[in-house]
Amino acid sequence: MLILTLLQAQPAAPNPFGTVFMFGAIFLIFYFLLIRPQRKQQKAHDEMVKTLSRGDEVVTIGGIVGKIIHLTDDRVTIKTAEDTRVEIERAKVGRKAGPAQDG
Repeated sequence: MLILTLLQAQPAAPNPFGTVFMFGAIFLIFYFLLIRPQRKQQKAHDEMVKTLSRGDEVVTIGGIVGKIIHLTDDRVTIKTAEDTRVEIERAKVGRKAGPAQDG
C-alpha cells in the first residue's frame, strides 16, 4: 500500500525562480570567464594601436616583423627588409616587438 501511494505521487511543479537563477548564474560564469577578459584584451590592443609611433618595431597578426616608417589614421607602412615596404591597416598590428635597433 505504501509503495503504491509513493508511485502515484505527482512531481512538484518546477520553480520558475530556480530556472531564472540558473540562467543568471550561467550568464555570470560566461561573463567572468569569457566576455570580460576578451574586452580587457581588446581594450589593451586598441590602446597599443593608438600609441604606435614612427620607429617602433612591430609584429603583424600575420607574423611579419618590421619597423614603422610611415603612419596615417588607418594605415601603417613598415619596412621589413632592404627596399621592402608593406602597407597594412593599423588594426592588423599584433604587438610591439620592442625598440628598433640599427646595426
